Amino acid sequence: MELEKVKHTEMGLNEQTPREIVEELDKYIVGQDDAKRSVAIALRNRWRSRKLSDDIKDDVIPKNILMIGSTGVGKTEIARRLAKLVKAPFVKVEATKFTEVGYVGRDVESIIRDLMQISVRMVRKQRTEEVKEKATENANERLLDILVPEPKRTQNPLSKLFGGVEPAEENKTVEVEENPGNAGREFVKKRLEAGKLEDQVIELEVSDHAKPMVGMFSGSSLESMGDNLQDMISGLVPKRTRKRKVTISAARKILEQEEAEKLIDMEEVAETALQLAERSGIVFLDEIDKVAVKGSSSGPDVSREGVQRDILPIVEGSTVMTKYGPVKTDYILFIAAGAFHTAKPSDLIPELQGRFPIRVELKSLRKEDFQKILTEPQNALIKQYKELLKTEGLTLEFQSEAIERIAEMAFDVNEQSEDIGARRLHTMLEKLLEEISFSAPDMVKEGKSEIKIDAAYVDERLKEIAKNRDLSQFIL
Repeated sequence: MELEKVKHTEMGLNEQTPREIVEELDKYIVGQDDAKRSVAIALRNRWRSRKLSDDIKDDVIPKNILMIGSTGVGKTEIARRLAKLVKAPFVKVEATKFTEVGYVGRDVESIIRDLMQISVRMVRKQRTEEVKEKATENANERLLDILVPEPKRTQNPLSKLFGGVEPAEENKTVEVEENPGNAGREFVKKRLEAGKLEDQVIELEVSDHAKPMVGMFSGSSLESMGDNLQDMISGLVPKRTRKRKVTISAARKILEQEEAEKLIDMEEVAETALQLAERSGIVFLDEIDKVAVKGSSSGPDVSREGVQRDILPIVEGSTVMTKYGPVKTDYILFIAAGAFHTAKPSDLIPELQGRFPIRVELKSLRKEDFQKILTEPQNALIKQYKELLKTEGLTLEFQSEAIERIAEMAFDVNEQSEDIGARRLHTMLEKLLEEISFSAPDMVKEGKSEIKIDAAYVDERLKEIAKNRDLSQFIL
């Protein structure tokens, strides 16, 4: 059992080299090599710290990263892909969310509570996969008991001679008269395993999950109190059940979930999740520049500086109480990001600046970058639109000149109005393919199965955006 625990706690530990990490990120993010290298090194240093001896291991803390760059250049995507790569708990929050605590804002400690919830979900999902086979087996046994109940010991032994116990009237969906007694049960079991009864309807007793009673606490500093109160109430009030008529296929899923919950040790899940959050958690603090203060603090700047001072203990290393136990934030990796158009990193309070020793500047996207974004990543926008229209039976083909023209227009509009990076491509492609997306079913009915997008079509559909600077300001 001890070996099993060791295997579980390695969840979230990445053994790839920095070069391999960058290669993985290159599949989804174009350019920004400096930022990729920084996060790859930070990730590898986590692996290195696990290999250290106990007398020095606790002294090695992650080097937090500050990403500087305009919106849409890939800051959030780098952090999100990084978390997926290592299967680590990841939470993204906006620093501006904490500017009005007590009114509409939130307590900064809710960042760690959210991270812990995500960590618990991840570990629970892993445990569910581990017991899936046993849970399916138990669920099938329960289905069999519903369809053909076992004979009771208290009944007259002579009843076995007359075909055993009949199933409950409402669940009598299988004819068992052909094979009386245990033979009937075996007959049903074989049909159940063969998947021949999936559409049969049975009556199933399921737990009736009550709605949360403590929504009033959400989003306030009393949030953790609300969680604890809800747990206490759910422990005192007996679980209610209700009967539902469902197919055997749907019933199996419900019963598999119930059986998996019985097999999972939630205390062990919480303990492992806590270690995972502490040692592998990643917190992405977006819009950190919005709480930076220039010069003397007065008016709303006092609130912004207050947010920085609230965030500081979390980043610096403190203990946050959660419903699953105290979480130490010393070894959580914090990645902060901001455009810093009107403020500078030096406008942050000195204590917070010192907690983000690694700073990388993400470059604005050029025309060549837009061309690559449209075609190269695994989730490239043009690939997405092609697959969407393929579901209608329509094949979409983009000529290289068309892709080049879209990239050129996106770059020009970003130069003329607000630079929103790659997000500009989303709206331009929506505008470009609006008519095709609307008429696709009719085109297929008329016998048209292929459409070619050339530079002339791009100019025709997007000419107003390219020519009219005033109009371009309204296009995301």
